[in-house]
Amino acid sequence: MPRPRKWRRVCCLPEASLFGPLKRAPQGKEIVMSVEEYETIRLLDLEGLTQEEAADHMNVARTTVQRMYADARKKVAEALFYGSILRIEGGDYRLYDESERGVGFKRCRRHRGGRHGRGRDWFDEDRDSNS
Repeated sequence: MPRPRKWRRVCCLPEASLFGPLKRAPQGKEIVMSVEEYETIRLLDLEGLTQEEAADHMNVARTTVQRMYADARKKVAEALFYGSILRIEGGDYRLYDESERGVGFKRCRRHRGGRHGRGRDWFDEDRDSNS
């Protein structure tokens, strides 16, 4: 039996989840980036954390952050180069609850409602274990 996937902790969902060319029709296929790939870009590039610090925030191994970051950068590069639509959605994530946010999340906008994909809030884990 395969090992179950670990939920990745994510601070917030993106304010905008669809990106593409403005002055012409999109070229090529649509590129889909997961919410946790988006989170690695936010933590490493925007917040300036190291891969180790980002791994701690997301509750995964450093090598997992490294892989997700490489995948995310490739998707951004493809969307820019080919003029494709970049959509951010889905993945295996849970949003931080308010008590976990605190330090290190200067740019986190958690007040947005709704969830995409299979992501769940952390409090759902407690509900699942009591069922």
